[in-house]
Amino acid sequence: MHLPSSSSFGKDFLWGVAIAAAQNEGAWNVDGRGPSVWDVFARRQGKIKGSAKPTENCDFYHRYKDDLLLVKALGFNVFRFSFSWSRIFPEGTGKVNKEGVAFYHRMIDECLQLGLTPFATLYHWDLPQALQKEGGWTSVHMQKWFTRYATFCAEEFGDKVKHWIVLNEPMGFTSLGYMLGKHAPGKTGLEHFFPAIHNAVLAQAEGGRILRKRVRDAVIGTSFSCSEVVPFTTKREDIEAAKRLDILLNRLFIEPTLGRNYPNEDFPLIDKLHLKTKAWRYTERMQFDFDFIGLQNYFSVTVKHNSLIPYIQASEVPAKTRKAPHTSLGWEINPESFYRLLKRYWNYGSVKSIIVTENGACFKDTLKNGSVHDTERIEYFKQYLAAVYKAKQEGVKIQGYLAWTLMDNFEWGEGFNARFGLIHVDFNTQLRTIKDSGYWWRDYLLSK
Repeated sequence: MHLPSSSSFGKDFLWGVAIAAAQNEGAWNVDGRGPSVWDVFARRQGKIKGSAKPTENCDFYHRYKDDLLLVKALGFNVFRFSFSWSRIFPEGTGKVNKEGVAFYHRMIDECLQLGLTPFATLYHWDLPQALQKEGGWTSVHMQKWFTRYATFCAEEFGDKVKHWIVLNEPMGFTSLGYMLGKHAPGKTGLEHFFPAIHNAVLAQAEGGRILRKRVRDAVIGTSFSCSEVVPFTTKREDIEAAKRLDILLNRLFIEPTLGRNYPNEDFPLIDKLHLKTKAWRYTERMQFDFDFIGLQNYFSVTVKHNSLIPYIQASEVPAKTRKAPHTSLGWEINPESFYRLLKRYWNYGSVKSIIVTENGACFKDTLKNGSVHDTERIEYFKQYLAAVYKAKQEGVKIQGYLAWTLMDNFEWGEGFNARFGLIHVDFNTQLRTIKDSGYWWRDYLLSK
């Protein structure tokens, strides 16, 4: 696939970078902010590589002016960030923290002054710990809490922020946080997973309705992680295993959003979900007509049947084992797979438009003599942008591409070891160094 100039994507195409509050802001106990589930989870021994904690991160809270100047200098016109729920509501609900609200006003104003379009994510995984004590995403009160939070953000920031993402990767935080226990809050089992899924589906639609009602001229989306699932062989059991995983990774959240309820397949896990939530009663509440769907793709997955794995009876065949190209986290590099996913989501027919709200790669970057020569990352972006362009040329309405991420940050369970940034961060000194990939983006976006 050939990558044409950035202007070939069209004059209204959105080019941006994305960050998240829990991964970038730091200042975890500053100016009245309450603890989030990640602040608490990171203290548990053995949960985060290198015992890293998101207490300071990149200190974006204090350095946002300089960091936004870098966004502008690299040629981007969109800045995606997320609100820290516990910075606005330290107890999750109730009293508003005025200092936290003032910070977001300052940061959004700075974006607007620089000519950057602010893209706000309401929820990017950092639930207030006070709400987790009451059950978090499994609680029957979750809709009430989320409605209060979303309503406040819409009314407080809606005159300045017109582009919104309701949830970031609901499959990510429900499966890793409430089923497998690998992410905050570290819960395991279907008794946590099912209510978390259902509450996230309902919150995503309700968040859309709140924004539509309270923000004039709002452009509203929500973002889904997606991974093409490929059977390892043509054996029927491998094909069936791939279908089961595909339901979870690619269909579980978008289909109820489009008014189709949860995927209705011969898959006992989903049958249990239907029974547990009496989903048919909720079909209308789970649906919302989003202006765009945000897609976030980092890898494709090849699987084979494995009867020892509960529920899905499938296990991954790693890219390294198959000698397929991969990042330093072992994630397969497959731009053709990304192209097929873009086409597939568009073919639902009721998706108005797509924005790639995250895409990027982790490699073992080395800072040497003040430079980071990350040629692999540049090649990655070239290939994936070419895939986006190909899909766009074939009629998929893709309105933008947001690179993950502006700078190296706290990468959840990987701590500070996994670097995805266009800018290198020394976490001891907070020194920023633009990587070659950052300069590549600048040249690509500023040359017509």
